[in-house]
Amino acid sequence: MDGAQTPNTSPVLILLGPPGAGKGTQARMLEEQFGFVQLSTGDLLRAAVAAGTEAGQRARSVMEAGELVSDEIVIAILRDRMAQPDCAKGVILDGFPRTAVQAEALDRLLEETGQKIDAAVSLEVDDAAMVTRISGRYTCGTCGEGYHDSFKQPKAKGTCDKCGGTEFKRRADDNAETVASRLDAYHAQTAPLIAYYKAQGALIGIDAMGEIDDIARKMTAIVKTATA
Repeated sequence: MDGAQTPNTSPVLILLGPPGAGKGTQARMLEEQFGFVQLSTGDLLRAAVAAGTEAGQRARSVMEAGELVSDEIVIAILRDRMAQPDCAKGVILDGFPRTAVQAEALDRLLEETGQKIDAAVSLEVDDAAMVTRISGRYTCGTCGEGYHDSFKQPKAKGTCDKCGGTEFKRRADDNAETVASRLDAYHAQTAPLIAYYKAQGALIGIDAMGEIDDIARKMTAIVKTATA
């Protein structure tokens, strides 16, 4: 080998959408279909802190002081994670970036690695319908597979389709009182991000109010086109 760095062409997808839009469900389906790795900020931080990486140690100090982890640290953790072998087939960013400033920092990171945003997919939903969708959702306590009282029940009642677990849980804040404020916060925070990726020509909006499998087919088509 001559030591020259081979450009990284692994796909990078971003999922945008308010709480309850189905980002987690769609990300898991894309993971299974394409071998991508879903990366969420919270999971990345917890894993880096637990692993004791340099960036993780910096994050731990900040969190123990009761402060917010800076964009610089989050990007450092993301850089470390995306360099790991399991990300070679591509990544799905869920929950990051959240602001235009973070989007710019991500662009700089991808420029370093030779990658780009292949698609920023916005799952578009009806805010009023989110109350029903969010208040009815629950997850397997063992593997985290998502379910819903109305839209996605386990095939065998009380038993997770994916791992066979029998314990399920609901988030305490999945109630009508908190949904409206979370939606308002999302729209205020993400509106500049929508404009940012639209200006780049990377934004693709899809109607996320239909059946899960129909939305998944749209996602598959987007991924195949964007990564061709």
